[in-house]
Amino acid sequence: MPIQVFSETAPLKTVLLHRPGRELEHLVPGTMGRLLFDDIPYLAGAQEEHDRFAALLRENGVSVKYLTELMAEALAHRPDLRTAFLRTFIQESGPIAKGYENSLLQYLLGLGDNQAMIQAMVAGVRLADLGRDVGRQLPALLHREAQFLLDPIPNLYFTRDPFAAIGRGASVHRMFSETRARETLFGDFILRHHPDFAGQVPLYYSRQAPFSLEGGDILNLSARVLAVGASERTMPEAIEDLAQHIFADPNAAIETILVLDIPGVRAYMHLDTVFTQVDRDTFVIHPGILPAMSAVTLERGGKNGLRIREQTQPLDRVLARLLELPQPAKLLFCGGQDAIAAQREQWNDGANTLCLSPGVVVTYDRNQVTNRLLEDNGIRVLSIPSSELSRGRGGPRCMSMPLVREAQM
Repeated sequence: MPIQVFSETAPLKTVLLHRPGRELEHLVPGTMGRLLFDDIPYLAGAQEEHDRFAALLRENGVSVKYLTELMAEALAHRPDLRTAFLRTFIQESGPIAKGYENSLLQYLLGLGDNQAMIQAMVAGVRLADLGRDVGRQLPALLHREAQFLLDPIPNLYFTRDPFAAIGRGASVHRMFSETRARETLFGDFILRHHPDFAGQVPLYYSRQAPFSLEGGDILNLSARVLAVGASERTMPEAIEDLAQHIFADPNAAIETILVLDIPGVRAYMHLDTVFTQVDRDTFVIHPGILPAMSAVTLERGGKNGLRIREQTQPLDRVLARLLELPQPAKLLFCGGQDAIAAQREQWNDGANTLCLSPGVVVTYDRNQVTNRLLEDNGIRVLSIPSSELSRGRGGPRCMSMPLVREAQM
């Protein structure tokens, strides 16, 4: 089965990652804000930390797939689509890239194997990379060789966001920021053309949709319940359209979509930056979000095919009812009861946990208060270093896209 994710906590079997590459070295102070970074990571350190993350997953029985490898395999399977894919990528890279389209196309095709080509697309291409024979003299004369014709894609190591596994289907997303729009080209191509996925995965959302939707806002709470955050980066209209497509699939097991509305600010950019599941009945949550969070459920029926109900009970009771728990869900506060620790550790991805199996999670080691609280409540914490990875504003969940978990219907 190419995709099977019915839970946030069922044993993780297969995951998609992207190992950071030269795209991080192509961040500079003048562009890092536009490229959604608050600082410039040290590549060797980021790779060492990411390799430790991947090794930890393998040590716990998880098969690790890499995005660039799957993309190269998909292109090898469909070589007839290679040039068309490159042209689309170049055309979506902005007006300067379109002005050099033929030169960029020749350069990328000339790199040889698909893996090298994909890595160059992610790292970014400068004018100097094309050499002198580009049909233009003035840019080189004015020393513009360092100008990027294809911007780097430094956020790609956050594989959670461009698409999401939902049951045995997937949603391919329209990203909130144009900076990340090209990331979805890779996931879309893999799902449509890789031999392991093509024709086997129903798609519930499209990257051409008008409303932004990102994977960090999507949590598979159970086979029957999907949580989606209305956040800075996911629009209510997108959630409504996603729900209609899921409910239109007769094979989809989802009966209820729990919409959690959170403030649209960068610190809480996605639902999973403030709320993740760590066991069947236990969640870690940023305490500062609770007063501002509201909940709505979507079900089949009603106007336009959706029955919408506002939820007035506290979140722990809403979760207990939807997940059929015998008592209110346990909400553990990121940072504990200390207001300063809560703010600091939420900012450093303390709530952004990746569950490997019920009660076993991967976290960043820097979030000591939250990690200790998890352990005190019976959660096994597997921590990884994050001095460089966390500069991109994302934690272990952000850096991973589960493709297969054990079925727990």
